[in-house]
Amino acid sequence: MAVVEYADAIKTVSGALTKINKKSPHAKDQKMVLGTHRKAATSNPNCSRIYLRGLSSVSYPVSQTEDAINARLRFGAVSAAVKARRKDLSHMAQDLQAFNAQKDSPTGKKTMTAYLWYVCGQAYDAQQG
Repeated sequence: MAVVEYADAIKTVSGALTKINKKSPHAKDQKMVLGTHRKAATSNPNCSRIYLRGLSSVSYPVSQTEDAINARLRFGAVSAAVKARRKDLSHMAQDLQAFNAQKDSPTGKKTMTAYLWYVCGQAYDAQQG
């Protein structure tokens, strides 16, 4: 991690400045350069950072565990269900009423998106058994 100062013409940089060509025979020797800029309010004037990443931190291992594959499949399915349910007018009033009833409880979801992820996740888990 490094503190960065840019020229006056450049205010901030955020994102990948260089990427690793994974198909290259020299990929293991390449570095990915990431620039970030903190937007949160703070008293520290050093808001810009640069990070170097190697190939191992930007690629998946060749053999993935069954748990990792299942988690990725669950995420995709629940994400699609949340997107569909958000647009479904037949559930909208019922979801809003149920969300408002639970949001002030200690374990309640504080946003509608979190609530829909919870509901759709529970439905997916029940369906998968």
